[in-house]
Amino acid sequence: MTLPTRLTGLIATMGPARSGALLMVIAGTLFALINLMTQYATMMLAVPSARMAFWQYFIALLFSLPWVIREGLRAMKTNSLMLHLIRVAAAVIGVQLWVAGLAHVPIWQAIALIMLSPFFVTLGANLFLDEAATLERWLAVTTGFAGGMIILAPWSESFSLYVLYPVGAAAFWALTSLLTKRMTRTESPESLTVYLLLLLTPVNFGLALEGGVAPGGGVTALILIAAGLLTALAQYAIAKAYAIADAAYLQPFDHLKLPLNVGFGVLAFGFVPPGSMWIGSLMILGASFYLLRQESRTAQPA
Repeated sequence: MTLPTRLTGLIATMGPARSGALLMVIAGTLFALINLMTQYATMMLAVPSARMAFWQYFIALLFSLPWVIREGLRAMKTNSLMLHLIRVAAAVIGVQLWVAGLAHVPIWQAIALIMLSPFFVTLGANLFLDEAATLERWLAVTTGFAGGMIILAPWSESFSLYVLYPVGAAAFWALTSLLTKRMTRTESPESLTVYLLLLLTPVNFGLALEGGVAPGGGVTALILIAAGLLTALAQYAIAKAYAIADAAYLQPFDHLKLPLNVGFGVLAFGFVPPGSMWIGSLMILGASFYLLRQESRTAQPA
Protein backbone atom coordinates (compact mmCIF):
# COMPACT_ATOMS: atom_id res chain seq x y z
CA MET A 1 0.00 0.00 0.00
CA THR A 2 1.49 3.34 -1.06
CA LEU A 3 0.31 6.86 -1.66
CA PRO A 4 -0.31 8.11 -5.22
CA THR A 5 2.89 8.51 -7.27
CA ARG A 6 2.70 12.30 -7.70
CA LEU A 7 2.17 12.83 -3.98
CA THR A 8 5.02 10.46 -3.15
CA GLY A 9 7.26 12.43 -5.50
CA LEU A 10 6.27 15.72 -3.86
CA ILE A 11 6.99 14.35 -0.38
CA ALA A 12 10.40 13.10 -1.54
CA THR A 13 11.42 16.68 -2.46
CA MET A 14 10.56 18.04 1.01
CA GLY A 15 12.54 17.77 4.22
CA PRO A 16 11.60 15.20 6.90
CA ALA A 17 9.78 17.73 9.10
CA ARG A 18 7.63 19.16 6.30
CA SER A 19 7.01 15.72 4.84
CA GLY A 20 5.90 14.36 8.21
CA ALA A 21 3.60 17.32 8.82
CA LEU A 22 2.05 16.98 5.35
CA LEU A 23 1.49 13.25 5.86
CA MET A 24 -0.22 13.85 9.22
CA VAL A 25 -2.52 16.45 7.65
CA ILE A 26 -3.31 13.99 4.83
CA ALA A 27 -4.02 11.21 7.34
CA GLY A 28 -6.24 13.50 9.42
CA THR A 29 -8.20 14.56 6.34
CA LEU A 30 -8.63 10.94 5.23
CA PHE A 31 -9.84 9.86 8.68
CA ALA A 32 -12.30 12.78 8.75
CA LEU A 33 -13.69 11.58 5.40
CA ILE A 34 -13.86 8.01 6.73
CA ASN A 35 -15.79 9.20 9.80
CA LEU A 36 -18.14 11.16 7.56
CA MET A 37 -18.85 8.12 5.38
CA THR A 38 -19.22 5.87 8.44
CA GLN A 39 -21.73 8.22 10.02
CA TYR A 40 -23.68 8.57 6.76
CA ALA A 41 -23.78 4.79 6.20
CA THR A 42 -24.83 3.93 9.76
CA MET A 43 -27.14 6.90 10.42
CA MET A 44 -28.72 7.52 7.02
CA LEU A 45 -28.48 4.14 5.27
CA ALA A 46 -29.06 2.03 8.41
CA VAL A 47 -25.95 -0.11 7.83
CA PRO A 48 -25.28 -2.08 11.07
CA SER A 49 -22.16 -0.75 12.76
CA ALA A 50 -20.58 -4.23 13.03
CA ARG A 51 -21.00 -4.75 9.27
CA MET A 52 -19.50 -1.34 8.56
CA ALA A 53 -16.48 -2.12 10.74
CA PHE A 54 -15.96 -5.53 9.11
CA TRP A 55 -15.99 -4.28 5.52
CA GLN A 56 -13.93 -1.19 6.27
CA TYR A 57 -11.05 -3.17 7.75
CA PHE A 58 -11.43 -6.18 5.44
CA ILE A 59 -11.08 -3.97 2.38
CA ALA A 60 -8.18 -2.16 4.03
CA LEU A 61 -6.55 -5.58 4.49
CA LEU A 62 -7.07 -6.41 0.79
CA PHE A 63 -5.35 -3.20 -0.26
CA SER A 64 -2.49 -4.00 2.16
CA LEU A 65 -2.28 -7.67 1.14
CA PRO A 66 0.91 -7.46 -0.98
CA TRP A 67 2.82 -6.09 2.03
CA VAL A 68 1.24 -8.67 4.37
CA ILE A 69 2.24 -11.53 2.05
CA ARG A 70 5.78 -10.19 1.76
CA GLU A 71 6.24 -9.76 5.52
CA GLY A 72 3.78 -12.35 6.85
CA LEU A 73 5.69 -15.60 7.25
CA ARG A 74 8.78 -13.92 8.66
CA ALA A 75 6.74 -11.74 11.03
CA MET A 76 4.53 -14.58 12.34
CA LYS A 77 7.35 -15.95 14.50
CA THR A 78 6.59 -14.93 18.06
CA ASN A 79 6.86 -15.97 21.69
CA SER A 80 3.99 -13.69 22.73
CA LEU A 81 0.96 -15.15 20.96
CA MET A 82 -1.36 -14.55 23.92
CA LEU A 83 -0.38 -10.87 24.10
CA HIS A 84 -1.02 -10.57 20.36
CA LEU A 85 -4.51 -12.00 20.85
CA ILE A 86 -5.28 -9.66 23.77
CA ARG A 87 -4.00 -6.68 21.78
CA VAL A 88 -6.16 -7.55 18.79
CA ALA A 89 -9.19 -8.08 21.06
CA ALA A 90 -8.70 -4.59 22.55
CA ALA A 91 -8.34 -3.08 19.07
CA VAL A 92 -11.49 -4.84 17.84
CA ILE A 93 -13.56 -3.64 20.81
CA GLY A 94 -12.26 -0.12 20.23
CA VAL A 95 -13.20 -0.25 16.54
CA GLN A 96 -16.67 -1.64 17.27
CA LEU A 97 -17.38 0.99 19.93
CA TRP A 98 -16.13 3.78 17.67
CA VAL A 99 -18.27 2.78 14.69
CA ALA A 100 -21.29 2.16 16.93
CA GLY A 101 -20.76 5.60 18.47
CA LEU A 102 -20.72 7.29 15.06
CA ALA A 103 -24.08 5.64 14.35
CA HIS A 104 -25.65 7.67 17.19
CA VAL A 105 -23.35 10.54 18.20
CA PRO A 106 -22.53 13.71 16.21
CA ILE A 107 -19.04 13.70 14.72
CA TRP A 108 -17.91 16.72 16.77
CA GLN A 109 -18.75 15.00 20.04
CA ALA A 110 -17.27 11.64 19.08
CA ILE A 111 -13.95 13.04 17.83
CA ALA A 112 -13.56 15.32 20.86
CA LEU A 113 -14.10 12.38 23.23
CA ILE A 114 -11.73 10.04 21.36
CA MET A 115 -8.99 12.56 22.15
CA LEU A 116 -9.16 11.32 25.76
CA SER A 117 -7.11 8.29 24.67
CA PRO A 118 -3.67 9.76 25.65
CA PHE A 119 -4.91 10.28 29.20
CA PHE A 120 -6.04 6.66 29.42
CA VAL A 121 -2.56 5.71 28.18
CA THR A 122 -0.92 7.81 30.91
CA LEU A 123 -3.18 6.33 33.56
CA GLY A 124 -2.59 2.79 32.32
CA ALA A 125 1.17 3.27 32.08
CA ASN A 126 1.21 3.99 35.80
CA LEU A 127 -1.03 1.05 36.70
CA PHE A 128 0.33 -1.64 34.36
CA LEU A 129 3.80 -0.56 33.19
CA ASP A 130 5.06 0.76 36.54
CA GLU A 131 5.83 4.19 35.09
CA ALA A 132 6.18 7.02 37.60
CA ALA A 133 2.97 8.85 38.55
CA THR A 134 4.26 12.42 38.71
CA LEU A 135 2.20 15.40 39.84
CA GLU A 136 2.37 16.81 36.31
CA ARG A 137 0.90 13.62 34.84
CA TRP A 138 -1.97 13.54 37.33
CA LEU A 139 -2.69 17.22 36.70
CA ALA A 140 -2.85 16.64 32.93
CA VAL A 141 -5.03 13.53 33.29
CA THR A 142 -7.43 15.27 35.69
CA THR A 143 -7.76 18.31 33.42
CA GLY A 144 -8.26 16.14 30.34
CA PHE A 145 -11.00 14.08 31.94
CA ALA A 146 -12.66 17.23 33.29
CA GLY A 147 -12.81 18.50 29.71
CA GLY A 148 -14.32 15.19 28.68
CA MET A 149 -17.02 15.54 31.33
CA ILE A 150 -17.95 18.97 29.97
CA ILE A 151 -18.36 17.46 26.49
CA LEU A 152 -20.29 14.46 27.84
CA ALA A 153 -22.58 16.74 29.89
CA PRO A 154 -24.23 13.87 31.84
CA TRP A 155 -26.35 16.49 33.65
CA SER A 156 -28.09 17.65 30.44
CA GLU A 157 -31.41 16.34 29.11
CA SER A 158 -29.78 15.41 25.78
CA PHE A 159 -27.34 12.97 27.41
CA SER A 160 -27.57 9.35 26.26
CA LEU A 161 -25.49 6.27 26.94
CA TYR A 162 -24.41 6.23 23.29
CA VAL A 163 -22.07 9.12 24.12
CA LEU A 164 -20.04 6.71 26.24
CA TYR A 165 -19.16 4.61 23.16
CA PRO A 166 -16.38 6.97 21.97
CA VAL A 167 -15.06 7.12 25.54
CA GLY A 168 -14.96 3.32 25.61
CA ALA A 169 -13.21 3.33 22.23
CA ALA A 170 -10.60 5.75 23.60
CA ALA A 171 -10.00 3.47 26.59
CA PHE A 172 -9.61 0.29 24.53
CA TRP A 173 -7.38 1.98 21.95
CA ALA A 174 -5.28 3.22 24.85
CA LEU A 175 -5.01 -0.40 26.05
CA THR A 176 -3.91 -1.34 22.52
CA SER A 177 -1.20 1.33 22.69
CA LEU A 178 -0.03 0.14 26.11
CA LEU A 179 0.22 -3.45 24.90
CA THR A 180 2.08 -2.26 21.81
CA LYS A 181 4.56 -0.39 23.99
CA ARG A 182 5.01 -3.45 26.21
CA MET A 183 5.43 -5.82 23.26
CA THR A 184 8.00 -3.73 21.39
CA ARG A 185 10.51 -5.05 23.94
CA THR A 186 10.41 -8.45 22.25
CA GLU A 187 8.34 -8.07 19.04
CA SER A 188 9.19 -6.35 15.75
CA PRO A 189 6.96 -3.63 14.22
CA GLU A 190 6.28 -6.01 11.32
CA SER A 191 5.06 -8.71 13.71
CA LEU A 192 2.75 -6.30 15.52
CA THR A 193 1.27 -5.01 12.24
CA VAL A 194 0.79 -8.37 10.54
CA TYR A 195 -0.93 -9.99 13.52
CA LEU A 196 -3.25 -6.99 13.87
CA LEU A 197 -4.21 -6.97 10.18
CA LEU A 198 -4.72 -10.73 9.92
CA LEU A 199 -6.72 -11.18 13.13
CA LEU A 200 -8.94 -8.09 12.89
CA THR A 201 -10.87 -9.43 9.92
CA PRO A 202 -12.07 -12.83 11.25
CA VAL A 203 -13.05 -11.31 14.62
CA ASN A 204 -14.95 -8.45 12.96
CA PHE A 205 -16.59 -11.00 10.65
CA GLY A 206 -17.85 -13.03 13.60
CA LEU A 207 -19.28 -9.93 15.25
CA ALA A 208 -21.02 -8.89 12.03
CA LEU A 209 -22.76 -12.23 11.44
CA GLU A 210 -25.79 -11.43 13.58
CA GLY A 211 -26.78 -8.41 11.49
CA GLY A 212 -25.63 -9.91 8.19
CA VAL A 213 -22.40 -9.28 6.32
CA ALA A 214 -23.69 -8.74 2.76
CA PRO A 215 -22.28 -5.38 1.57
CA GLY A 216 -25.41 -4.46 -0.35
CA GLY A 217 -25.28 -2.53 -3.58
CA GLY A 218 -25.30 0.97 -4.98
CA VAL A 219 -24.20 3.78 -2.69
CA THR A 220 -23.72 1.47 0.31
CA ALA A 221 -21.19 -0.72 -1.50
CA LEU A 222 -19.32 2.32 -2.82
CA ILE A 223 -19.07 3.78 0.68
CA LEU A 224 -17.75 0.50 2.13
CA ILE A 225 -15.10 0.21 -0.59
CA ALA A 226 -14.08 3.85 -0.31
CA ALA A 227 -13.86 3.68 3.49
CA GLY A 228 -11.62 0.60 3.27
CA LEU A 229 -9.30 2.18 0.69
CA LEU A 230 -9.02 5.44 2.64
CA THR A 231 -8.36 3.51 5.87
CA ALA A 232 -5.40 1.72 4.27
CA LEU A 233 -4.05 5.00 2.85
CA ALA A 234 -4.49 6.85 6.16
CA GLN A 235 -2.72 4.11 8.15
CA TYR A 236 0.16 4.14 5.68
CA ALA A 237 0.42 7.94 5.87
CA ILE A 238 0.60 7.88 9.68
CA ALA A 239 3.20 5.11 9.72
CA LYS A 240 5.29 6.96 7.13
CA ALA A 241 5.01 10.24 9.05
CA TYR A 242 6.26 8.71 12.31
CA ALA A 243 9.05 6.96 10.42
CA ILE A 244 10.54 10.21 9.11
CA ALA A 245 9.69 12.84 11.76
CA ASP A 246 9.71 13.16 15.56
CA ALA A 247 6.49 12.20 17.33
CA ALA A 248 6.46 15.32 19.55
CA TYR A 249 6.75 17.55 16.50
CA LEU A 250 3.91 15.72 14.73
CA GLN A 251 1.44 15.81 17.65
CA PRO A 252 -0.05 19.28 16.90
CA PHE A 253 -0.78 18.21 13.33
CA ASP A 254 -2.59 15.13 14.65
CA HIS A 255 -4.89 17.43 16.66
CA LEU A 256 -6.09 19.01 13.40
CA LYS A 257 -8.51 16.09 13.26
CA LEU A 258 -10.81 18.00 15.62
CA PRO A 259 -11.55 21.02 13.37
CA LEU A 260 -11.54 18.80 10.26
CA ASN A 261 -14.20 16.48 11.67
CA VAL A 262 -16.25 19.36 13.07
CA GLY A 263 -16.16 21.13 9.71
CA PHE A 264 -17.20 18.04 7.75
CA GLY A 265 -19.96 17.34 10.27
CA VAL A 266 -21.38 20.84 9.88
CA LEU A 267 -21.25 20.69 6.07
CA ALA A 268 -22.72 17.19 5.72
CA PHE A 269 -25.17 16.90 8.60
CA GLY A 270 -25.57 20.37 10.05
CA PHE A 271 -24.09 19.18 13.36
CA VAL A 272 -23.16 22.54 14.90
CA PRO A 273 -21.35 22.00 18.22
CA PRO A 274 -22.37 24.03 21.28
CA GLY A 275 -19.99 26.33 23.13
CA SER A 276 -19.36 23.70 25.80
CA MET A 277 -17.67 21.51 23.19
CA TRP A 278 -15.01 24.14 22.55
CA ILE A 279 -14.43 24.66 26.28
CA GLY A 280 -14.05 20.92 26.89
CA SER A 281 -11.89 20.47 23.78
CA LEU A 282 -9.58 23.32 24.78
CA MET A 283 -9.12 21.68 28.18
CA ILE A 284 -8.30 18.33 26.52
CA LEU A 285 -5.93 19.92 23.99
CA GLY A 286 -4.23 22.06 26.63
CA ALA A 287 -3.73 19.08 28.94
CA SER A 288 -2.49 16.99 26.02
CA PHE A 289 0.14 19.54 24.99
CA TYR A 290 1.17 20.01 28.62
CA LEU A 291 1.56 16.25 29.03
CA LEU A 292 3.49 16.02 25.77
CA ARG A 293 5.84 18.80 26.90
CA GLN A 294 6.48 17.13 30.25
CA GLU A 295 7.06 13.72 28.62
CA SER A 296 9.48 15.27 26.09
CA ARG A 297 11.49 16.87 28.89
CA THR A 298 11.60 13.59 30.80
CA ALA A 299 12.78 11.72 27.70
CA GLN A 300 15.68 14.12 27.09
CA PRO A 301 19.03 12.95 28.48
CA ALA A 302 20.39 14.96 31.38
